Amino acid sequence: MRKILSITLLIFSVFSCKKDIDDTPNGGLISQLTPEQQVDLQIKNFIWKGLNLYYLWQADVPNLADTRFAPSLMKTDFNNKEYVDFLKKGQAPDNFFYSLLNNYPKIDRFSFITDDYEELERTFAGQVYSSGMDFALSRYGTQGGVLGIVRYVLPDTDAAQKGIKRGDVFTQVDGQALTINNYRQLLFNDKTSMVIDINRIKIVNDKPTIVSENRTVTMAKKSIKENPVHISKVIEKGSHKVGYLMYNSFVADFDLQLNEAFGMFKSQVINDLVLDLRYNGGGRISSAVYLASMITGLSKQNVFAKERWNDKLQPAFKDSDITNYFADKIIKEGVSYPINSLSGLKRIYILTTERTASASELVINGLKPYIEVIQIGGTTTGKNQGSITLYDSPAGYNKKGVNPKHKWAMQPLVLKIVNKDGEGDYTSGITPNHAIEEDWANFGELGQETEPFLAKALELITGINTSGKSIPAQPLMPVKPLADSKTYNFGANEMYK
Repeated sequence: MRKILSITLLIFSVFSCKKDIDDTPNGGLISQLTPEQQVDLQIKNFIWKGLNLYYLWQADVPNLADTRFAPSLMKTDFNNKEYVDFLKKGQAPDNFFYSLLNNYPKIDRFSFITDDYEELERTFAGQVYSSGMDFALSRYGTQGGVLGIVRYVLPDTDAAQKGIKRGDVFTQVDGQALTINNYRQLLFNDKTSMVIDINRIKIVNDKPTIVSENRTVTMAKKSIKENPVHISKVIEKGSHKVGYLMYNSFVADFDLQLNEAFGMFKSQVINDLVLDLRYNGGGRISSAVYLASMITGLSKQNVFAKERWNDKLQPAFKDSDITNYFADKIIKEGVSYPINSLSGLKRIYILTTERTASASELVINGLKPYIEVIQIGGTTTGKNQGSITLYDSPAGYNKKGVNPKHKWAMQPLVLKIVNKDGEGDYTSGITPNHAIEEDWANFGELGQETEPFLAKALELITGINTSGKSIPAQPLMPVKPLADSKTYNFGANEMYK
């Protein structure tokens, strides 16, 4: 982030030459506005200026053009009636933001804005409001019903203490049947608890059937910090020592825990690695660099990924500013920690689904020039762009000197990222070498050799079907994705600096 802030200050000094509402709150055309109206203009002014400077598709949006308001040098001056009238249109700040994006949500699917940057920061640090139950939702039946299934449970949470486990199914929340019309209100709210019915999927007369366990569970919700290193273990199969890592988000606060997992792999001298990213929607680019460095052991002279910013900013960067190299150490609060790297791997097995996105896809794409990547599961989301957090601040859009009158911040897409060979066109997703769909009727236990995705990886590694049964060509109960427990979190499917 430091390099972005320094270049921001350079560019900001070039492009900014006029005072605006932040400096002269009672000047120009806005002197007759109420304090609330002035704050609204401050927010919209911040949105327009930030997108005009940083937005990846700035050149493709006519309303963000440098010449949109004549004379162009007056575009940030509140004596410019055309500009003030543009900002004063009766849109709320979030609607104003989305109106300036490039064909949202078709081309730009991932830029977003928030009126509470503190909540955004907590989410990026891995903090969520939850019972500890991670779940997926699917349409169910023909009457608009919705079915939820537990994907995993976080340790030391109320869900874990209440015995919730992977594969538990629920159709009701707080006594109401889940439907396409109410699932957001029932599941994604600020309530301190939730009540769900517990069912299991069983095969009855060769068909998957939801069988009630005749119990309900009340779970308390609170703010928790999820360690994304969910499972790390070594599986020994004959001459093979296979490391298995389930990693669910690229969160910088847990880089050292990730490094510890690789320290364990290194000490046990694994010769194969299965990286489970099936539920990993992305996160911090620096954490992706660390993970790739742990996998390969490549020196810091090797290029992992290159960034491509908009036409306005790209020429202002040095190559070193927009090139991500492999790393040999992690720096935390001024302390250097050597990276525990695996230098002998010739290939890696990566498990994916349609929920695998962003920084996860960056790891897959960034590793391909250096190591054989064998992808198992489903086609990924298809997000090859990265974002940064912009605050309403005169100090280069960072947190320093942030406008105290509001808490709006935005997370626009600002860069496209490619691997060292310039490859990165996967907006339709990265397709697997071995396609498998998650089957809710055969969900399996994560980290166990019989779990279908891991079983397929072990079969490819050892040449032996370790699960003792074949995976059906078509799942008995395929997932029809609707949403999951992370869908409405800030930064879901994000890759950010």
